[in-house]
Amino acid sequence: MIEPAAYMPGPEMNRLQWRALWIGVAVLGVCILGAFRSPAQFFHSYLLAFLFWTGMALGCLAIAMLHHLTGGSWGMVIRRLLESGSRTLPLMALLFVPLFFGRHWIYSWTRPMNLPRQQLEYLDVRFFLTRAVLYFVVWLALAHWLGKWSHEQDRTGDRRLLRKMQWLSGPGLVLYGLTGTFAAVDWMMSLEPRWYSSIFGLLIIGGQVLSAMAFVIVVLVLLTAYQPLGRVLQPRHMHNLGKLLLAFVMVWAYLSFSQLLIMWSGNLPEEIPWYLHRLEGGWRWVGVLLILFHFALPFFLLLSRDLKRTGPKLALLAMLVVVMRMVDLFWLTAPEFSPGRFHIHWMDIAAPVGMGGVWLAVFAWHLKTRPLLPVGDPYLAVVLEGEHE
Repeated sequence: MIEPAAYMPGPEMNRLQWRALWIGVAVLGVCILGAFRSPAQFFHSYLLAFLFWTGMALGCLAIAMLHHLTGGSWGMVIRRLLESGSRTLPLMALLFVPLFFGRHWIYSWTRPMNLPRQQLEYLDVRFFLTRAVLYFVVWLALAHWLGKWSHEQDRTGDRRLLRKMQWLSGPGLVLYGLTGTFAAVDWMMSLEPRWYSSIFGLLIIGGQVLSAMAFVIVVLVLLTAYQPLGRVLQPRHMHNLGKLLLAFVMVWAYLSFSQLLIMWSGNLPEEIPWYLHRLEGGWRWVGVLLILFHFALPFFLLLSRDLKRTGPKLALLAMLVVVMRMVDLFWLTAPEFSPGRFHIHWMDIAAPVGMGGVWLAVFAWHLKTRPLLPVGDPYLAVVLEGEHE
């Protein structure tokens, strides 16, 4: 078994953690002050930040489970990043509490509405909270056991733990798909309670996985400036991650276009207004921005083999994808609060930055407690030698 101390993070992780924490707390403090002036806007922006960073944590969890099922060197070099990202879910469970108490400023169904009886029963506040608790229980359980067994493997090198993680990851992905779909319905689709889409949950899940893959590529490339990853990461590793990023970009684009095509061709009065709100006024240009920089540019650039094998170039493109994921969530949520009129508030930028600082601090704290590579995995030595793909 490889010596764990050889792959522990350096002091730069401490600096990242504290800088991110102080910036996050300071910016969130400014947002809280802004809440006294405009509580509705604060909770609208808070929802955007919560959805983005919760999606990042869930995307990390999903990719980790996918790696446990399939294996391969691509997942070996990012497993610790994925585990650290998924272990931020307790933070997101805590950050859900303000969202629940601010529901009256966010969700129109918390006020009397003329909706079908079954829909009103589903959107009951107590049932809404119960479902949210259930989602987090499932997610926290999956992240806990996968992280626990991976840590035990570092200490013992027990091969049986590989089978345990693989055994859990299969049902875990099914549970993630179900809970992620219902969470998307509860927290996003219900912003417009008269609108529905059978593909919306998959679209949100695809975006979460894409966000997480882009994020870990950025962090991985940044860490290669330091040891031990500087001597470990090879162009073939980046090439594999770049191919996965391309695949997830295509999945997101396929789901987005499928939803638009089905609803536009159906031309039903319950469905079309949702898109009209996002194609009127300045919102249409946000849609154009998504087409160009969330799909077209990443798609064509990721066709280049040289770009995928060059860490800094791939990281810049991945950073663009992360930013566009935030723009996409903004486009999906904000028009419900200002239909037909493009509106962006300073808290729409500050809230994600502030929450992101706290999230990154917790992410760095988890990352620095374990080796940057799964040193107890029996296949790690072979992967690093380049004999196993």
